[in-house]
Amino acid sequence: MSQSFKNRVFGCAIIKSINSNYNADFTHQPRTLPDGTVYATDKALKYSIRNYFVKHLGEERVFYFKSLSDEMQPRDLDQTYIKHFTAFPTAEKGKDAAVKVRKQILENLLKCIDIRLFGGTFASSGANLSLHGTVQFTHGVNRFPEGIIYSEQISSPFRNSNDKSADSMQTTLGTQFKLREGHYVHHLSVNPRNLEDMASLVSNDGVTEEDIVKLKQALRSGVTLYDSSAKAGTENELLLWVQLKADSKLVLPSFVELVSVTVGENESREIDLTKVSAILGREHIKSQIEKIELYYDQAVTTVLNAPAGAEVLELN
Repeated sequence: MSQSFKNRVFGCAIIKSINSNYNADFTHQPRTLPDGTVYATDKALKYSIRNYFVKHLGEERVFYFKSLSDEMQPRDLDQTYIKHFTAFPTAEKGKDAAVKVRKQILENLLKCIDIRLFGGTFASSGANLSLHGTVQFTHGVNRFPEGIIYSEQISSPFRNSNDKSADSMQTTLGTQFKLREGHYVHHLSVNPRNLEDMASLVSNDGVTEEDIVKLKQALRSGVTLYDSSAKAGTENELLLWVQLKADSKLVLPSFVELVSVTVGENESREIDLTKVSAILGREHIKSQIEKIELYYDQAVTTVLNAPAGAEVLELN
């Protein structure tokens, strides 16, 4: 059985998007901050990870992921629980009955990898539980200097059924929006202690080393493998993983504003980690770091000023 993961981690995941739409708003345009900077929510990255678990790790339970009932309707919370665990637990009447039911539900929920990693809120008639996520992501901010959004007309092969004109020969027209180029930087942190108290109530190991291996796989491939029409051209580009020693109390700042993506020679794109490396190179910080892993495709990505001592690994 895999051992509990004890280390705290800081880092960032960079998502490249070329003529694509990584995370649209409700008007179907790439999301933008008030100053026009393109960004993506943390939910977009989490969705790609859950989707990776569902599609490529079939042995893992993923609770917070859309599924359909036999009536082809999205399952509600209780139906999803029953899908994974057959039925809600019951206990004999008594003052401790409700507690036993809550603990059984908690024990079952912690069998789901996405809950062990991201936590979740379970508000049901059987129990009302809130689990603090071990893994946290910030919104991903485009660190490429340009954020050009463009639109294009698309045509459906079908006539609009709401058009009352019997002689109408026009098919339905639509518009899709894409970002010319973006490099979204999501800061990430891992703190296994977030889940310790709840996991200890049901003698659960919490996040395991095996969970972390699978998380890193999804952070290196999940976005690339989710290849929809709107997201074609959006790919995992880089993962920086800074793992602290098990007894470290160090807290590192968000890496988002410390990373820049620039245009280099021959129009190449360069990811500059100078500011990140400067922080990690300080003696009082360096002494608390167990290891630094840097994943990217060296054939297509250029990284400048990587942290000293970082182990450079292939993205896939």
